[in-house]
Amino acid sequence: MNAKTREAQTVSIEQAIARFDEYHDILDARSPAEHALDHLPGALSAPVLDDAQRIRVGTLYKQTGAFEAKRLGAALVSRNIADLLEGPLADRPRDWRPLVYCWRGGNRSGALATVMARIGWRVDVLEGGYRAFRRQVIADLEAWPAQRRFLVVAGRTGSGKSLLLEQLAALGAQVLDLEALARHRGSVLGHLPDAAQPSQKHFESLVWDTLRRSDPARPIFVESESRKVGQCQVPQALIEAIRGSSGVCVQAPDAVRCELLMRDYRHFIDEPARLIARLQALVPHHGHARIGEWTAMAQAGRWPELVQSLLDDHYDPAYLASMARNFSRLASFAQIEIRGAQPHDLAEAARQTLAATATEVARATELPRATEAATATEAAVAPRTPQSPD
Repeated sequence: MNAKTREAQTVSIEQAIARFDEYHDILDARSPAEHALDHLPGALSAPVLDDAQRIRVGTLYKQTGAFEAKRLGAALVSRNIADLLEGPLADRPRDWRPLVYCWRGGNRSGALATVMARIGWRVDVLEGGYRAFRRQVIADLEAWPAQRRFLVVAGRTGSGKSLLLEQLAALGAQVLDLEALARHRGSVLGHLPDAAQPSQKHFESLVWDTLRRSDPARPIFVESESRKVGQCQVPQALIEAIRGSSGVCVQAPDAVRCELLMRDYRHFIDEPARLIARLQALVPHHGHARIGEWTAMAQAGRWPELVQSLLDDHYDPAYLASMARNFSRLASFAQIEIRGAQPHDLAEAARQTLAATATEVARATELPRATEAATATEAAVAPRTPQSPD
């Protein structure tokens, strides 16, 4: 064999995660449907079998056996790899370094990686494939929340919590924006226009990746979410850690809240029928008569009146009940006032938030150092066990 011929290298999930940010691309060799359900963060879909082809090969395997299925699969995979090399991957340079994976690190990723390695690229194949990644996500989302310090941003609907998180991130703070990851504003009216929510698995992968990129020595600002953000469920260990954390409570005048909400929910103002359809979900809580009143306001374009009524009769009572039930430390939260709906008002609130939580930030920074020092001290004073001779 030519000494310069490359072979694809198999790496464990731990090795792959350690190199995540070193790979130029992560290629998902599974079918488009599998990729859409969930994939490694930032992975590109590079299917060696499309959805229909995968079903065709699987059906042939069940009907006639492995040999015929593998022969068909090999022909299809070869053509698809050629298409990838002449299409999406045609511009990759000589020093390109990808990670390739499939469902379990077997035939599909192996076929693609072998061809790419023989071309001369330095290719890693994920041992265990997507299944190994998924197991790691589940394990880390159970362990990591207890190892992080969260600072909660609480406040009634429309008080600018999500916008405050954006400003905090712009000032260099660490932020976990669950609503952005879930593509949902977290209420019955929170569906975003023309933006489908991720699957539960992919939502968890996005949360995992945000936590992976965070510095455990620094706090993470997060909104006081419910267990569900639309259809996405916040992992149990994470919601428990958030609800046990300290933070700030944002206060804003009703006029500011209405302005922010009408700005964020502009799609309802542009298409009132969307809002009217969503309001039907509130019938069990408020009855047909009340929903009829809100519907009439929407049809008449009485938006400030409608928003204020929804806040007074639905959102504020629900928020107060939820916070009293789930955030036992709310009374100790620092109070942050947002005086207006303009960017400079939110920027000022972000600066106030950082100042109000400076003590917590310092504690979060010092805690790992104190823990390391205590561990070192315990090791230094621990009695040594005499070792027996060999």
